Amino acid sequence: MTRFTRRQFIITAGATAAGTLLAHGCTSNSANTTSTTNSTSSPSAVPAVNVSNGDAPEVTAAKLGFIALTDSAPLIIAKEKGLFAKYGMKDVEVLKQASWPVTRDNLELGSQGGGIDGAHILSPMPYLMSLGQTKTKQPVPMYLLARLNTNGQAISVASTYKEYKLGLDSKVLKEAFTKQKAAGKNDLKVAITYPGGTHDLWMRYWLASGGIDVTKQDIVSVIPVPPPQMVANMKTGNMEAFCVGEPWNAQLVNQGKGYTALVTGELWKDHPEKAFAMRADWVDKYPKAAKAILMAVQEAQQWCDKLENKEEMCQIVSQQKWFAVPAADIIERSKGNIDYGDGRPLVQSSPLLMKFWSDFASYPYKSHDTWFLTEDIRWGYIPADTNVKELVDKVNREDLWKEAAKALKVADAEIPTSTSRGVETFFDGVKFDPEKPEEYLKGLAIKKA
Repeated sequence: MTRFTRRQFIITAGATAAGTLLAHGCTSNSANTTSTTNSTSSPSAVPAVNVSNGDAPEVTAAKLGFIALTDSAPLIIAKEKGLFAKYGMKDVEVLKQASWPVTRDNLELGSQGGGIDGAHILSPMPYLMSLGQTKTKQPVPMYLLARLNTNGQAISVASTYKEYKLGLDSKVLKEAFTKQKAAGKNDLKVAITYPGGTHDLWMRYWLASGGIDVTKQDIVSVIPVPPPQMVANMKTGNMEAFCVGEPWNAQLVNQGKGYTALVTGELWKDHPEKAFAMRADWVDKYPKAAKAILMAVQEAQQWCDKLENKEEMCQIVSQQKWFAVPAADIIERSKGNIDYGDGRPLVQSSPLLMKFWSDFASYPYKSHDTWFLTEDIRWGYIPADTNVKELVDKVNREDLWKEAAKALKVADAEIPTSTSRGVETFFDGVKFDPEKPEEYLKGLAIKKA
């Protein structure tokens, strides 16, 4: 962790946890929660019309968390469209979390302890939690059940840096930071949402590609900030840049307080992003209920991916009970229409839009989780001697994804036959071979490990 010390992070996590306990309580009484039934005390479900007697879930309730980000839409749509109920999970609650540390802490509690059973989550987090990076420092075994989306994030920069016309090349940022320091601004910060999470890794990869080594802490600090607080902090001049999902990058542009340097699909086309994960003990105890939830999420992903549904999806998630964000801040980038906010021509129908289902966006490739863990080794978040393959095999449950997809009668052509998407190529020409992660790590010039 860069200049933001571990103690500071814990304080922040604690504060946000307290805030979210309040938010959680409010949410539990709001219209988006239909029940406060404890999942462990739910009676066996009466089979829904779409579920045979033999496949009836063991319970009807589960508590799932989400952060106000466009890529949480499948969970919200599954709730709003009655898809959880369609497969027998009529009492699923979808509960807003204030930050990723709060999501982590509530997953550690589980619904029995007043927390949640599963969540919309940064893809590396189930691994970090399984390794014991939790509030109590005790491992919380997790299962990653689906990828929720590919693409759909961005790196945004304060208007202060508009003259540098930042894009994929971050080299010029080193000169810009040097000038800022010479002018007396020494506490330069870039924000990410969670140490070791996807936004942290995108930001570090981009800076490192331009020769900016954040591990030396002499140029800029990397700090965690909850997604919904990014724009507000940029407005007050608390950061130079941030990496986060939508709609916060679009909102920054719409409010004229900064611009988008790049969308993350430019860094790595169709990169994996958020996941749907649940506590392993919950899935092991209620395998049919987990399968039913996964079927509902997959069907919601298919619905969210269709262009004709984008307007309705954005209208739904923009509501006060979900994001409390103007739909205008969500809709355009959901369609692949990107206004970078720096004078670049408006991009229409970009192929780098957020994908929920197409091009195997929902399938949790083990090769992608191998990249996340390799990057977390690179930056010192997990030990260099971590048995990556063993860990991926334990946490990634692509087998359960396939079971749910087949039950949903997903066409064979839409179900990958391999757990690897193969060699990946990044914008700077660097390649990642999931069969040789150590060679990738060895070839990187800037790293902590």
